[in-house]
Amino acid sequence: MSIKATLRNALAKTRSVLWDNIEEGSPRFPVNEWEEWEELLLGADLGYPFTQRVLASMKMRSGADVSKEGLRDSLRAALLEVLEVGETQLITTDVFTIVMAIGVNGVGKTATIGKIGGKINASGQRVMFAAADTFRAAAVEQINLWGQQAGVPVVSRGEGSDPAAVVYEAIHKAKAMGTEVLLIDTAGRLHTKHNLMEELKKMKRVGEREAPEACFRTLLILDATTGQNALNQAETFNNAIGVSAIALTKLDSSAKGGIVVRIVGELNIPVAYIGVGERMEDLRRFNASQFVEALLD
Repeated sequence: MSIKATLRNALAKTRSVLWDNIEEGSPRFPVNEWEEWEELLLGADLGYPFTQRVLASMKMRSGADVSKEGLRDSLRAALLEVLEVGETQLITTDVFTIVMAIGVNGVGKTATIGKIGGKINASGQRVMFAAADTFRAAAVEQINLWGQQAGVPVVSRGEGSDPAAVVYEAIHKAKAMGTEVLLIDTAGRLHTKHNLMEELKKMKRVGEREAPEACFRTLLILDATTGQNALNQAETFNNAIGVSAIALTKLDSSAKGGIVVRIVGELNIPVAYIGVGERMEDLRRFNASQFVEALLD
């Protein structure tokens, strides 16, 4: 299946929230129905600030009314204006890169790391996993399974070990082996738990101290189906530790794909990857133009 078709299928629920309502309504958009269309855009989880921006754009171009194509064009322009500045290249090719994956339980963090590692390995770069989720019983086993599947070596110390010690060991092994990318799996955190956030900060400090020459990044994994809660998590993690980029999983299971726009537009955090299925190839580099076309096609 092509990238376009895969994205279109993944965004079907979000697209339905927008266009099914439009198709069922009249072909013209009377100016006295702005409140109805505001509700429609909010229903796709585009958020109040962005919705007001779209409505303002529509009002400027509409006069007395606007066609469905006018609505589509206004949305396309507004979406691209936000999302194109939110694309990012998470992995560099000219400097040792350390990516610490963070997020709450259940968002698909370890699987996302495994898929990213597999893609990096397939591209020819040398990559390593660090199993710093030493809290959850099956976490080390899970990242080792992904390592076997992706052909990526794993540094681990077993359940109950100090996560910062795992990071320390992994960095030194990665340097010794000429590894170009180190991906660190961490325990799923309730973002409101102070002590767990402090543990993340400690791992970050160790990483920056032991590899000052490296490009150190934090990748926040979010579940698209949680909508507003995903935005809240992004804000809290960003305030606590700083978020370099986001990977948004389960986009194919959500009618709230508009959360991508809110995260980029409201928090100014770029999106690096989107998950549109369970397979390795279903983790996609985020591309604003492709995303918008799939949403509005």
